[in-house]
Amino acid sequence: METQELTHYKSVVAKLPLLKKEIGKVIVGQQVAIDEIIIALLAGGHCLLEGVPGLAKTLMVKTLSEVLDMSFKRVQFTPDLMPGDIVGTEILEEDHETGKKFFKFNRGPLFANVVLADEINRTPPKTQAALLEAMQEGKVTYGGNEYELPRPFLIIATQNPIEQAGTYPLPEAQLDRFLLFIKLEYPSEREELDVLKSTTGTARPQLETILSDREIIDLQLLTRQVHISEELIGFINRLVRATRPGGNSSAFVKQWCDWGAGPRAGQALVLCSKARAVLNERFSVIPDDIQTLAYPILRHRIAMNFRAESENITSDQVIAEVLKMI
Repeated sequence: METQELTHYKSVVAKLPLLKKEIGKVIVGQQVAIDEIIIALLAGGHCLLEGVPGLAKTLMVKTLSEVLDMSFKRVQFTPDLMPGDIVGTEILEEDHETGKKFFKFNRGPLFANVVLADEINRTPPKTQAALLEAMQEGKVTYGGNEYELPRPFLIIATQNPIEQAGTYPLPEAQLDRFLLFIKLEYPSEREELDVLKSTTGTARPQLETILSDREIIDLQLLTRQVHISEELIGFINRLVRATRPGGNSSAFVKQWCDWGAGPRAGQALVLCSKARAVLNERFSVIPDDIQTLAYPILRHRIAMNFRAESENITSDQVIAEVLKMI
């Protein structure tokens, strides 16, 4: 890497602490979730947020788009939502000069840098599947034509764990497309007190734009250049394979799991570990990056069996056991 290029990258990376500070003007606490969303952005992936109502999931995503100078669209997923409501539709128009009629593609809310899929499990699988191509390929196909989505492109989907009536669980194939599955916890007593004080008055914080879309793309390119040793790649490979109940996995995994994570989980863990290094202003991955990110990357890629569900054994417990074993 040339000196001038390195200087540019360092100047952009130095803005990341400012980015987190700016988000903190609006969002109290939830630092782990904010870090993980930024990691997903740097790694070029998408994330699924799960938390009870009232934890500022929507506000967090909207605030992120503002400080990143990115276009933002929110889609409220409902049982009657159709794929065309997300992707867009063709409408019949007429050329007033020639009188000829033609179809024009009217782009849907998916054509934004940041798309919030709010309560994604409220809509049927047919509509959920409309996101698959966009998440994987960064484009959509309609009427035989391909339409490129803007870059950078980030889908953040939310779901509420306590509301089960009228929900459609995400198919495993779509769950696997989410780079991270982020769980939001209740704030601490001090944080909740700060929320009450800061959100019930007239003052509204003024947010500054920290990163441009071009700088985000530069950070995504830099993320892929971060060094990771062969030893750590081998550790990731063993970790992912140890979540599968067949073969040489532990008795704990065989007892509670139906199946484990696939190769995409290993790719995600490598990329996100590199992104976490960049977020912490490092240019090399360390073991702590992998161990910290193992949970949000693997928890939705491990299928628990019926017995585990009946005894409240979670995929996070499986990950903890596997990390001890590896």
